[in-house]
Amino acid sequence: MDSFLRGNALFALAAAVLWGGGDFSGGMGVKSAGGGVRAALRVVLLSYITSFTVLVAIARLRGDPFPHSVLLAWGVAAGVAGGLALTCFYTALSRGAMGASAALSGLLAAAIPAALTLWREGSPGAAPLVGFAVAGLAIWLIAAGPDSGAPGTMGLAVAAGVGFGFFFVALKMAGPAGPIWPMATARIGSMSVCGLMLLGSRRRVAEVLVRLNRRAVRWALCAALLDTSGNLLFLAATRRGRLDVAAVLGSLYPASTILLAAFALGERPTRRQAVGMVAAVAAVVLIAL
Repeated sequence: MDSFLRGNALFALAAAVLWGGGDFSGGMGVKSAGGGVRAALRVVLLSYITSFTVLVAIARLRGDPFPHSVLLAWGVAAGVAGGLALTCFYTALSRGAMGASAALSGLLAAAIPAALTLWREGSPGAAPLVGFAVAGLAIWLIAAGPDSGAPGTMGLAVAAGVGFGFFFVALKMAGPAGPIWPMATARIGSMSVCGLMLLGSRRRVAEVLVRLNRRAVRWALCAALLDTSGNLLFLAATRRGRLDVAAVLGSLYPASTILLAAFALGERPTRRQAVGMVAAVAAVVLIAL
């Protein structure tokens, strides 16, 4: 237990809880805004603008130096991948397939950084490797469902998972810039790509944000708070230990998403999801050994 508390597992698990809440809030915001890619872009962009403003203010108050060169590039690249991934993910969630979308994206988001870390740093040990496999099973059991939603939803979930996986890697690479600026520079990339996509639809950004109703705005602001807090905790986890451990545990976020959907939308967890929860606990113990 002492090694668990000293390691990066606790930060990664806390990030998973907050990310799950942020994803649920984002999906509800997109649904409140009418659904579809344009609605997702509106919600994501408002969320990113809000978090960017807060992060820059904190960084300036702390007196942290602005990153340059490679660290800046990694931060912006993380934001570009994260912005595209989150837009795809929120769109998939708004199409009524929260479970299947969260499961597929979560598995890919965990697999990509885990594979890269295993290749670069070697095996973390037998117990964590078994834990990785159990965590993947847990994600699928918790979140997977028979309903794949509207046509193209699973393609969006795959794109989201790949984007999240790259986001994990790029954010880890930008980590030496400090606790705040990597996230702030990531928001620069996210806002840029989302803004360009909106301009490509021949709508001015200001007009798109104005079209959000109050309910959608509230959900977007909630998503900004939870997602940014989760990102900061994940960054702390990568600074304290291996990326594969942080990414796999962080990718358990579908559990939080589904539990919130069950509580708020009246979707009762199935026996399969209960088994997945038990498997998730076992995976956490194995990975933290």
